[in-house]
Amino acid sequence: MKAALVAAAGAVAVVVPWVAGEAVVNWGLLVLLQVVVAQSWNLLAGYGGQVNLGHAAFFGIGALVTRGLWMQGLPVAAALPVGCAAAAAAGLLVGVPSLRLRGPYFAIGTLAMAEILRIVVATALPEVSALPAEIIARYHLLPRYYLVLLLAVVATGTVWLVGRSRFGMGLVAVREDEGVAEAVGVDSYRHKLLAFLLSASLVGAAGGAFGYYHLSFYPQFAFSPVWTFDAVLMVFLGGIGTVWGPAVGAAFFVLLREALALRLTELHVLVFGTVFVVVVLALPGGLVDFARVLRFRWVRGARPG
Repeated sequence: MKAALVAAAGAVAVVVPWVAGEAVVNWGLLVLLQVVVAQSWNLLAGYGGQVNLGHAAFFGIGALVTRGLWMQGLPVAAALPVGCAAAAAAGLLVGVPSLRLRGPYFAIGTLAMAEILRIVVATALPEVSALPAEIIARYHLLPRYYLVLLLAVVATGTVWLVGRSRFGMGLVAVREDEGVAEAVGVDSYRHKLLAFLLSASLVGAAGGAFGYYHLSFYPQFAFSPVWTFDAVLMVFLGGIGTVWGPAVGAAFFVLLREALALRLTELHVLVFGTVFVVVVLALPGGLVDFARVLRFRWVRGARPG
């Protein structure tokens, strides 16, 4: 059943650009981009228990490096891996010292790092980053959409593989009780650092796709904390520590946010915040867990006798 739903969703995602208008394709691209952002945060927080509030820093690095190299003439297929590598290198520099901190100290430390980097970028690059006319003339939405679709598949596949690997079991053990995990032979620091690097690489790829997609944007916006806190919202809405929760949460988040923004303008933030609080309080396991409970009750109710 689950495999059939995944296959159907994949088929729809592939054919959408050929049967839908540009507005729908744009919405689909934004959903898929947020899937990558959410999955990357879920990998570290959902499986490793490390709440990274500086996630936006690695998104911004991926966007800045990828867009800069691409605008200098490097093909995006080459620029994007460099952006991912730059985000991973930054993750190494940040992760080596910060992952020795535990609990709220790690979260606060990563948030401070991201805010410092955002202020530095805003000061150094205050002007809008606009594409030159020759690139705009060749701009097409289709390759951007399929690039983000590929990244969403890679990010979700990575989470799926990690969750079923020995490394993933070690991460979950660290999340549940780091002291006990170390007592049974799990190198908690190494597990957390590797998960941090994978998370930074994936969100760096999302940032690179974001830089490739936009005709113009302010560089400091790529470092905005919105990329961190949107990821937190999506993961908790869908189901933290699950494979499909972040994807479901991303679709719910983007579609509801856009619908509310169109109809309620300034009030949409308040309404969306209320919806989020209600969902988290009423469904602590997220939308995926809620669907699982409904399916269990339906199957049990359908049994004879």
